[in-house]
Amino acid sequence: MTGGFRATILGCGSSGGVPRLGNRWGDCDPANPRNRRRRCALLLEREGPQGTTRVLIDTGPDMVPQLLDAGIGAVDAVVYTHPHADHIHGIDDLRQLAYNMDRRIPVHADAQTSAQLLDRFGYVFHTPEGSSYPPICTLLPIGGAFAVEGAGGPLRLRPFEVSHGDIPALGFRIAAPAGGLVYLPDVKSIPDAAWPAIKGAEIFVCDGLRYRPHPSHAHLDLAVEWIARSGCRRGVITNMHIDLDYDAVMRQTPPHVIPAHDGLVLDLS
Repeated sequence: MTGGFRATILGCGSSGGVPRLGNRWGDCDPANPRNRRRRCALLLEREGPQGTTRVLIDTGPDMVPQLLDAGIGAVDAVVYTHPHADHIHGIDDLRQLAYNMDRRIPVHADAQTSAQLLDRFGYVFHTPEGSSYPPICTLLPIGGAFAVEGAGGPLRLRPFEVSHGDIPALGFRIAAPAGGLVYLPDVKSIPDAAWPAIKGAEIFVCDGLRYRPHPSHAHLDLAVEWIARSGCRRGVITNMHIDLDYDAVMRQTPPHVIPAHDGLVLDLS
């Protein structure tokens, strides 16, 4: 992948994953391994002559097995979409990466997510009184487009805000040759101001929770409609609940739109 860009879907399941506890598969065929879904996360990589730059978007409760499966022991930064538990509650395990690299990990988050991280996981950023454990992350505010530097060259991200039910959430446009990628795992509505960041990308990875409308997530038909409006050449459905069987969604969506599966690699070169 010299000089290449890629994104790996580390997880594409809804907040409880698939199957849910109690071995609840819903309409998903348990015989198909692509129906086994961990919580949403994305790994971005840019490879150059001197090495690879890696960015992890969201640290859900499944982060450790996700990174083990991907063979990842170091990242250059973590970026957050919003502060719900299924997207941040693996943050303590960044300690393993920080120890591997012997340095703090830059964490990029907007104001609402930063406040929640400091309130719930403040020890990650500051040593508590009486503790001997050093902080493992440095919190950096997201105020606009930014770049993560690494051995493979910069990875450039452009944030945009959407509605995720009763809270805002961020999506990201990742710059790469041929239009790059849009990642929007949790969204109920997209304001007009966000569309310039979405339109014209090569790939649009979009929340499509279930068949029926939901108060804080896009449903499958709405996600397909947004992908068509975006003009993106390829669409990928993520954040899927137990009623969305992989093969069924493949049959029901247009040829340029596919369901994600854990471990799916998207070439952005």
